[in-house]
Amino acid sequence: MAAGDAGFNDAQPGQKYHAILIDIDHSPDWLLDQGSESFYTEQGFGQLARHLHPGGIMGLWSDAKPDPAFVEALQQVFVKAWAEPVTFTNPLQDNKPFTQTVYLARK
Repeated sequence: MAAGDAGFNDAQPGQKYHAILIDIDHSPDWLLDQGSESFYTEQGFGQLARHLHPGGIMGLWSDAKPDPAFVEALQQVFVKAWAEPVTFTNPLQDNKPFTQTVYLARK
């Protein structure tokens, strides 16, 4: 949907959003489906960004700790990009602290 001209709403092709929140893989390096690999490229980010209003935010959940190289890749397309680590105790892992990441980027 991010790659297509119609975007995310077939009823209103080309609709722009103030925020797009994404959870498609475990992380940019740990894909659930190889079909999403092209999303994590400069071209893929650019295709997504065109569906955002100026100043809009893209948020991407990742199961891994922050990756500075991924933030740098986002910065090639977006005005600002950063990683927000989220640490919590995980009852599925003996209540040990576990850190995941939300990547944010502003158009």
